[in-house]
Amino acid sequence: MIDITLQDNLNLLKSLDSDSIDLIYSDILYGTGRDFGDYQDLKPNKKDVENHYLIRIDEMKRVLKNTGQIYLQMDYRISHWIRCILDDVFGYNNFRNEIVWSYNSAPRKKNCFGYRHDTILRYSKTDNFTFNEIREPYSETAPRGYTKEKYYNPNGKVIGDVWNINILGQNDKTERCGYATQKPEALIERVVLSSSNVNDVVADFYLGSGTTAVVCKKLNRNFIGCDISEKAVSIAKKRVDDLDCVLF
Repeated sequence: MIDITLQDNLNLLKSLDSDSIDLIYSDILYGTGRDFGDYQDLKPNKKDVENHYLIRIDEMKRVLKNTGQIYLQMDYRISHWIRCILDDVFGYNNFRNEIVWSYNSAPRKKNCFGYRHDTILRYSKTDNFTFNEIREPYSETAPRGYTKEKYYNPNGKVIGDVWNINILGQNDKTERCGYATQKPEALIERVVLSSSNVNDVVADFYLGSGTTAVVCKKLNRNFIGCDISEKAVSIAKKRVDDLDCVLF
């Protein structure tokens, strides 16, 4: 099942049954105040951010199963405010990870270090949640010979909380779909593979270009998502429809 709708995410959240979602991943509004063409972002104002997110995160907790988890992605502008909201709603003890998505480019700043990462905050609803170990290849500079044979797992190293994944190039012909803030499939694959199982229900309430839906269809997960942008919903539905694989 892939269910994509055009509506405000608060309306969708309120329509869902309690304890019905296994995993939530959302690349949320970052509070830049910018008009991205595809959508208008929130202003970087604490009150505006709290007014928008508190009621929605409350609903996200309600719809999550007791074994469920939530991943919310943002950058430095609002990550501290969102962390406080998540601590209040889910409980400080249910914080699991602050994941750093480190990417390969960023606008240059004259008097600052380059902004080259997003933050993904991961919380569970209880102490009983899905976590599947995933691994990645060792770097080319990893020790070789006896040390590697003795201590290095042939399946690769366990992934840490810093994820080095390139952003999509503007001329990328494999994934690019014409949406301004599109995220790479490899990023969301890690979330879905590690924190859900086949046939689980995954939700994305800030759908954007629909990458979460695409990943879920490829990995045989059910999906529910929405956006208030007609363009976003149209792009997302087309991407899903164009996939050759069939959800079972």
